[in-house]
Amino acid sequence: MPVLGLIKEGKVPSDNRVALTPKQCKWLIESNPGLDIIVESSNTRCYKDQEYINEGIKIVTDISNADILLGIKEVPKEQLISNKTYLFFSHTKKAQIYNQALFQAMMDKHITLIDYECLEHEDGQRLIGFGFFAGIVGAHNGIMAYGNRTKQFHLGRVKEVKDYLELIHTYFGLKLPPIKIAITGSGRVAHGVLEIMNLMDVQQVEPDEFKSRNYAYPVYVHLKGRDLYLRKDNNTYERNDFHEHPEQYRCLFNEFLPHAHILMNGIYWEPGIPPLFTLQDLKDDEYNLTTIADITDDAHGSVPCNLGDASSDEPVYGVNLDTLQKEEPYHHNCIDVMAVGNLPNELPRDASRFFGEQLIKYVLSDLVAGGNSIIKNATMLEHGNLTSNYKYLSDYAKH
Repeated sequence: MPVLGLIKEGKVPSDNRVALTPKQCKWLIESNPGLDIIVESSNTRCYKDQEYINEGIKIVTDISNADILLGIKEVPKEQLISNKTYLFFSHTKKAQIYNQALFQAMMDKHITLIDYECLEHEDGQRLIGFGFFAGIVGAHNGIMAYGNRTKQFHLGRVKEVKDYLELIHTYFGLKLPPIKIAITGSGRVAHGVLEIMNLMDVQQVEPDEFKSRNYAYPVYVHLKGRDLYLRKDNNTYERNDFHEHPEQYRCLFNEFLPHAHILMNGIYWEPGIPPLFTLQDLKDDEYNLTTIADITDDAHGSVPCNLGDASSDEPVYGVNLDTLQKEEPYHHNCIDVMAVGNLPNELPRDASRFFGEQLIKYVLSDLVAGGNSIIKNATMLEHGNLTSNYKYLSDYAKH
């Protein structure tokens, strides 16, 4: 059997999540005779070295004896080990320029790359990810930002609590004003947002009611693909057609823009998909929107006033409505944007445990046994060479 290795996260700023918890490692070894797991020592990981040692897992300073290396965020080029198989979020499938050099380095080092983001069921639904906890933290931060702006209530930071259970207890007694919240998306991110809405006692209403009625209590509308997009020629929506021909569709979010106080964006976006609104819409329309939690966080993407990542320490920035430039948040003439790329890092132990459960359920047994079609389809590089599914990245890979 191959040796699995949990690598130390090297990207800056540091991420403290991990692919497998200590108890999950122990369970895997006990359930798979002959399997070995080693863990690279780290002083930033949410599970301490001693917690792995307590479960009988070996801590090492040199991870090169592992055959399959499991990480979370992008691995710095200088930390890549030649001729290994890596699993992590590479953020290269959309030919992201900022990771082109990393992708080329993996090719040079004859690395096999299996990207978590590319692990999908036959219908295109992703197998594993941190989206649920991104939705949890993103929704909390969005409500927190609105409270900071209006001074009508106060929420602390998620990372100030020990875990998700403690976070839930911070909502006891919280009374939100009669705000309207628009939630977009249908995947794990949206499910995490809806979880927080339920915990905060925000009531769901139908799209037509959201646009036509006022309420004495907080409400949300959940907008999925067919609520947001229609073909330009015949006013229909079909999911596969939309993703194959997004340029043939128009976005309907402008119908909701004047009515929402908060937008929580969890919809999938890639170049070619129409944005939810334009920057000019923010200038022209009279609306109540003051706060955007762009949880999927695509700069200049579905939320065009996402001007780039904020930091985990300062997750919210303002966008001046006259200049459309970044400024301090919570000012009168700005819209507040929460855009953070590693939201689950604020609940790292819960997020890691959830991720590891999915990894064990859907991936690891087949991976150590030699793979399957799902793993094959998620393999972007094999021994440094582009696989057939990713030949569209040939220009991106040239160097």
